[in-house]
Amino acid sequence: MKALTLLAAALLVSGVIASPALAGPVTLKADAVDDDGVVTLGEIFDGAGAAGRTPVASRTGASVMLSAVAVRAAAARAGLDWANAEGLRQIVVRGGAPGASATAARGNVDVLTWARSLSAGEIVQPQDLVWAKAAMAPGGAPNDPDAVVGLAARHALRAGAAITGQDVAGVMAIKANDLVTVTYDNEGVSLSLQAKAMAGGAVGETISVQNVTSKKIVQAVVVGPGQAAVGPAAEQLKLVRGSRYASR
Repeated sequence: MKALTLLAAALLVSGVIASPALAGPVTLKADAVDDDGVVTLGEIFDGAGAAGRTPVASRTGASVMLSAVAVRAAAARAGLDWANAEGLRQIVVRGGAPGASATAARGNVDVLTWARSLSAGEIVQPQDLVWAKAAMAPGGAPNDPDAVVGLAARHALRAGAAITGQDVAGVMAIKANDLVTVTYDNEGVSLSLQAKAMAGGAVGETISVQNVTSKKIVQAVVVGPGQAAVGPAAEQLKLVRGSRYASR
């Protein structure tokens, strides 16, 4: 046993048995970009050297969010030292050619994430949102919780994922083929008629409706369950809704 220990020590000194050598501290890139679907340490960190070729994750979508703890551990195994002085919880790596202009805000920033997983169609509540640190904010990320609360999940959402504008939509107040009452109000003149919705829509969205009598199709704005409007009141509702979404 003593002979084996001495032999191992000799091999270490001679370099025959290599131990991971720290390449020194590395810094997180302000805009981590992957262009082939395999995320490597070199795409996440500046100064990774030869260890930069080490794969850490795969990317199947437009971006992938990685656990900062897992990335730090992978860097350490490759001999890299990342202190994570910013206290990041997630690191977002987007797809695209290096050097391409980013469509999202860069830098280590606060982003809204899902506090729990939601099913498609669930209504977002204030407690479903939590702020977290990330390397960058994804495109269309809301910067105000009020822009998300009260909307419905478009698809299944995963706890911890950064929120994007494509995750949510207004709650469907009218479904396709519903019978709706279409109203017109302007300067004391009020009219109403029955129509069939040609498509579904949330409050504030414009849909096509067909007059059940004349069969004429017009554009109307959804104002509530089974209710739509045309005319000045409808245009005002569209402006209010547009202002809300522009604030994201």
